Amino acid sequence: MDELSTPPSLYDALEDEEAWFLPDDSDRMATRQPGPRAERDRLFDPAEWLSAQGTLSGDLAAACLAFGRLDARLATAGEGMRLRLALQEVADLGWLTGSRIGVERLSLFIALRIGAGDEAAMLGQFAWGVRRLTGSGKVDGQGEWAAGLAAFLGFEGEAVLDLAETLMGTEALHPITLAAFLFHAWKMAGAERSARDIEGGVTAARLAGEKLGRGALFLPLALGSGTALRGQGTVLARLAAFYRGAEQASLSALMMIERMADWEERASEALEDCSGRTPGELVQVFARWPMVSAPMAEAQVGASRAAVQRNLDLMTARGVIREITGQGRYRIWTAAL
Repeated sequence: MDELSTPPSLYDALEDEEAWFLPDDSDRMATRQPGPRAERDRLFDPAEWLSAQGTLSGDLAAACLAFGRLDARLATAGEGMRLRLALQEVADLGWLTGSRIGVERLSLFIALRIGAGDEAAMLGQFAWGVRRLTGSGKVDGQGEWAAGLAAFLGFEGEAVLDLAETLMGTEALHPITLAAFLFHAWKMAGAERSARDIEGGVTAARLAGEKLGRGALFLPLALGSGTALRGQGTVLARLAAFYRGAEQASLSALMMIERMADWEERASEALEDCSGRTPGELVQVFARWPMVSAPMAEAQVGASRAAVQRNLDLMTARGVIREITGQGRYRIWTAAL
């Protein structure tokens, strides 16, 4: 039996007969009370979102321009910067949803799987988000919403099918509008899940990125302020917040890229007299990861612990990186931007 099917009803045999014990259609319509489904149907009418999109055409154009600049910049920035932006995006998304995992903890978990207990489970959710923002896969499954969403989210169920049904008829929406539609619809689809906002934010960001981006794999939404995901009230109010937040997040991402590009240039100049490959490879590690520990650097570079530690000390002394824990053990460094 298909796991999504249900056992036959005792009354299946009456399907073609008059079910005298049930009220007729007019009785059901007269007694039906408004509920979550009716509220959702009113809020997620594609025609209303299309109308709001037209009203907010200037805001949409501003968001597209900011993302276009980011997309062009990322086309030449390399995989390391995409990872760095994804880590920051998911960490900021977690703060918006009340799951306050810092980017340094997330980096260490993904690189070295450092984490235990309840924190490890939460970090696993965050790591899922980073993988989805930096990996392959299509959210819409080439027009098959149910299949695409199930594959992207990693599970099936009533909530996924409900969301896929809601997304039918949204073909006329601009990709950024569609991303906003999906995010808010997912928050209301089915039973609550602790990771719902993270799932919705990551899925919406990736959906817009896969439809609009070339260098960028996702549209930043939470990075910097999270305005895009805080919208409430009418469709017009939610969409206005989404456009404004997407523009702000894209500009924040651009600023991050430029700051890291300047840092890489300064770091290379400060270490140009150093021999061997380790200093240059460590610069790339710090360009990729916001926070780096000695074991993490050792694993990334493939050099000995002594060589890595010697170069970390040298980079610290020359002002290229800085140690942020103030401890003698379990130290963590970050680029001195």
